[in-house]
Order: sequence, then C-alpha cells, then structure tokens
Amino acid sequence: MEDYKKQFIEFMVDSQVLKFGEFTLKSGRKSPFFMNAGAYVTGAQLRRLGEYYARAIHDHYGLNFDVLFGPAYKGIPLSVATTMAISELYGKEIRYCSNRKEVKDHGDTGILLGSKLKDGDRVVIIEDVTTSGKSIEETFPIIKAQADVEIKGLMVSLNRMERGLESEKSALEEIQGKYGFAANAIVTMADVVEYLYNKSYQGTIYIDDTLKQAIDAYYEQYGAK
Repeated sequence: MEDYKKQFIEFMVDSQVLKFGEFTLKSGRKSPFFMNAGAYVTGAQLRRLGEYYARAIHDHYGLNFDVLFGPAYKGIPLSVATTMAISELYGKEIRYCSNRKEVKDHGDTGILLGSKLKDGDRVVIIEDVTTSGKSIEETFPIIKAQADVEIKGLMVSLNRMERGLESEKSALEEIQGKYGFAANAIVTMADVVEYLYNKSYQGTIYIDDTLKQAIDAYYEQYGAK
C-alpha cells in the first residue's frame, strides 16, 4: 500500500471523519463504520485533503484534463482544495467547477459556480463517498447539459465496497458500467481494515477482533460480489 494511502487512513481517523461502532445509514443498513466528509472543517484539514485527492487523481487519471467538477454541496470545497493542491504539487492549472442547487437568474447567472464548461473539456468528477451511485444520476445530466465534454472519471475518498442499488456490483463498478467512465477511490475499506486491524494507532486499536467480525458480517450481507 502506498504511503499516502496509509497517511490518509490515519488522517481520516485523526479528523474523526471515519468512525467505528454502530451506525444506521440513509439506506437503512446497519453499519459498523461511518464516514462523514463534513467533519473536515479547518484550513489545515482541507489543505491536506486536497493533497490526498490530488495524488490519487494523478495516480489514476494523470493530469491530462481541464476541469475538476465537484457536485453541490460537499463537492464544492473538495474541488477548490484539490485544484489548489494540483497547482502546488504538480504546477498544473486545472479549473474548478461546481453546480448550484438552484439556478441563479441575476449577476453570475446560471447553474454553475467557478469555471464554465466548454466543448472539448476533459472533466474529472470529485465526491466524498459514493454508497449507491445516486448522486451521479443527478450530476451526470447536469454536466452533459452544459457542453460537449469528455468525463475521464470519478474520484471519491473512500470506496465502501458494498453493492449498489441495481446489482451485486459495487456502486463504483455500477457507475463505470452505466456511464462508461472510470470510478476510483483514494482508499478502500479493505485498505482500512488491512492497515488498522489489531494495530495500535495513537494508543488505540480501532479494529479489534470483535469489530473485524462485525465488518466481515456486514460485507457478507451487503458486500459487492
């Protein structure tokens, strides 16, 4: 596992973004872990988060693209932080773009924030986490309605590795099959378990045998095939 992935797992734990216990998800599933990107709230956290996204995007998609699109609302700070990190780490200027939930009819009119999309633009979409793929169902037509662009891929922070809404495949695999572009994550839950299982971090064992059994049982029921 790459060092930045190990550091990112520690960063999620330190930021209390990734928690372990008993949680009820929007889907109604009872999960032994929960990831909330809304817990990244400080400038230092957002700067580091942008750097991890930038490295993962560089690894999976290179830098041969023009626009980083972050769907409202959580995708807005992600796209801003990551375009800044790409500039600082790689000296590459990428434009950021996000959508509004409501179309603005005065001043800077339209549905987009940041850069406008232009015909021929190559776009990478950035999100926090994709559990079911529902958000892409909303985002994809918005992007395609603005210009004739090429979507190179989707990057999320954590692949929960559970099946999506329409098949036994994971949500990221469903997205790739349905829309025809790649979908990747900085880390997967398998990475998290591999790195934290029975390992003391900051004096705490976050995934002990009991929690490991709960995670295994969760994936036995909801895991992607």
